Amino acid sequence: MRAFASYAAAGSLLVMAACSPQVPDSAAGVGIDGDPFAPPPAAGTTINGDPLVPPARVSTEPVSYPAPAAARSAASTATAGAFSTAAAASSDADIARQTEAALAASRADAGAAPVDASPSNPAPQMTGNADISDENDFEAVSSRQSIESDAARLQRQRSQYQLVQPTAVPERSVDTGPNIVKYALSTSNPKGVRLYTRAGINLQARSARNCAEFASPDQAQTAFLESGGPERDRKALDPDGDGFACGWDPAPYRLAVQN
Repeated sequence: MRAFASYAAAGSLLVMAACSPQVPDSAAGVGIDGDPFAPPPAAGTTINGDPLVPPARVSTEPVSYPAPAAARSAASTATAGAFSTAAAASSDADIARQTEAALAASRADAGAAPVDASPSNPAPQMTGNADISDENDFEAVSSRQSIESDAARLQRQRSQYQLVQPTAVPERSVDTGPNIVKYALSTSNPKGVRLYTRAGINLQARSARNCAEFASPDQAQTAFLESGGPERDRKALDPDGDGFACGWDPAPYRLAVQN
């Protein structure tokens, strides 16, 4: 009875194995293939046992330092020698020329010794320079002036002093037109205070258009006075009726007289 049960169980396992799907072979896996405890591959082979590619042959010829210079031809050697000789001659000529220039500069310095620039040395004395004043040098001034000479020079200057008496401003011989300075001093109303009646349409727009024709308020005020101002304003240069055209202000002229 037990033998029959064993045979039945084995048959069931065979039937189940036959019905289960086949798992495909994945070939070489990832990681270590084969026996991890196998001995390492032989020297000169890869991990799979394939022979390594032989390395390139390296020369065993010794190298000396510094490397010997390559042999030159006779023509190149002669050319290089001529060039070095010409360079040396040019350098010698430059040195001689610079030395001669330095000697000429030293001879032209009126025999003064070169200045040794050092913080411990005193400042060099400049002599014979008319552009530098020695008025701050007490010894230089006291050597040529005294108290008596100063008093004499002061007396001489006082004798030459002349007092110019003020005179009246001359009157103009011809009429050159309106004088805005005289007009400013003849008025006393502040700017913007109406004194004259102005009538018309669009006075502000006309005033802005006509005032733009003048380069300055002084020119506008002169033209305003020439055309009958301040009583009449034909060009609408004084729309607010204060007697001042195009924003002209008499205050600076009045202030100048007060000061």
